[in-house]
Amino acid sequence: MSDLTKLPMYWTTLTYRDWNLHLSATSVGLCYVGSPNYPLQQLVDWTQSRFPGYTLIQDNEKLKPFTDELVEYLEGTRLNFAMPIDVRGTPFQLAVWNALRDIPYGQTKSYSDIAEHIRKPAAVRAVGAAIGANPVLITIPCHRVIGKNGALTGYRGGMDMKTKLLDLEGVSLPEMR
Repeated sequence: MSDLTKLPMYWTTLTYRDWNLHLSATSVGLCYVGSPNYPLQQLVDWTQSRFPGYTLIQDNEKLKPFTDELVEYLEGTRLNFAMPIDVRGTPFQLAVWNALRDIPYGQTKSYSDIAEHIRKPAAVRAVGAAIGANPVLITIPCHRVIGKNGALTGYRGGMDMKTKLLDLEGVSLPEMR
């Protein structure tokens, strides 16, 4: 498939304080928010594996509505996202990601809570894997998932980012203080 026949996927870099986040969107909605300060190659590789019929086109203006909402969230003036998203995954991953979107701002859930929510109580490890595959950091709030004992657990964006996001939302965990 030549670049002329591929569908466009627009991307930009959102710079916020000490973070540079690569974002991309299809004509349907936001499909990717990268880890802070990772090279553009992370987005390129992800696009090739998850959206093989698409070509990346830098377009800061097309991504402005998405970057605006993310900045509003990071500034503490937005509690919920209204932007459309275009996430693709297995039915199980989509169920987990939808469950994450149900976690209210400023609250946390455990991996087992999410497994119960999607009616797969024995699938705690699979829930963890699906959360780790979340392509849209912040917008699908996987940072709100913690260990059953209240401990902070892994995060694709890094533990510093997870801690900052939970702190922004006013979540107080013993491990954070």
